Amino acid sequence: MKAWLLDDLQGVAHLRLAEVPEPVAGEGEALLEVHYAGLNPADRYLAEGQYPAKPSLPHILGRDGIGTVVKVGAGVKEVQPGDRRAILRGEVGVNRAGTFAQRVVVPLQNLVEVPSGWSEEEAGGATLVYLTAYQALTMWGELPVPSIVLVTGASGGVGVAATQLASAMGHRVLALSRSSEKSQRLRQLGAEATFNPQDALWRQALKVAISPRRVNLAVDNIGGTLLPEVIETLGDHGKVSLVGRLAGPVPNFNTALLFFRRLRLGGVAVGAYSNAESREAWQKVLALLTSRGLRPLVDKVYPFSQLPQAFEQLGRGPMGKVLVDVSKA
Repeated sequence: MKAWLLDDLQGVAHLRLAEVPEPVAGEGEALLEVHYAGLNPADRYLAEGQYPAKPSLPHILGRDGIGTVVKVGAGVKEVQPGDRRAILRGEVGVNRAGTFAQRVVVPLQNLVEVPSGWSEEEAGGATLVYLTAYQALTMWGELPVPSIVLVTGASGGVGVAATQLASAMGHRVLALSRSSEKSQRLRQLGAEATFNPQDALWRQALKVAISPRRVNLAVDNIGGTLLPEVIETLGDHGKVSLVGRLAGPVPNFNTALLFFRRLRLGGVAVGAYSNAESREAWQKVLALLTSRGLRPLVDKVYPFSQLPQAFEQLGRGPMGKVLVDVSKA
């Protein structure tokens, strides 16, 4: 079968397409023929040695995907050949071979049914970003409704998911995006207002828009120089759920602000969920989306042979999820 191999931890630019032996499903596992696979920034971080995983090399990246069960291992009765399933976050693509291949072996516990009415593209890139967004919104406990939630990098996979879920929870959502076109789409997805982080006056504009209140929770996908600015928008007892670091390291900032407003910052780590917790969170995500008639947003689907170009699109800042079509490999 064809698969994209990572020979070293020097980045996704070093991926190579090759023929590899087909994997074999062991006890409690199923072999899937992959239809679509979703890309995530975490794939890039792992490829650059910036992720706490130690897969054997060469490694096959890819944490999200959807496909058809073609074979099952010993003891598997819950699925059978011909069933379509999506992959719930686990070790696939992390410490075991992932979905950037024509076939992938997945533990039974990491398979979920495709939500009714969803396309394969929607389901193929949804589970990781929605679980991440859900954890970011709930890790501090239940927020009073309506709270004010600020989402940075709101047009990305987690950003879109956080915008949709926070709105479905009844919160007032503020979104940051550099694109006027994407900002308009975010307002359609549930954002009350959007702001351009490249505008030096965006914090003042946000303050006027929600006065006399301030931000209760920020979901930060960006980091870098933006994070201190985000912290400034928080009110007393405000919190920041740290999801990503697309803008790199955070520069020095005055930590006194944390003391005086009693602010809290914490990292989001979906890998800390047990499988039972992931499944419970996934069901709550589906209920929230269904309550508002919302679906995952797909930015672009690339041919399997163009995985490097798909990663370039991910780096440019998509509007939703980027996927590759593995079915036509």
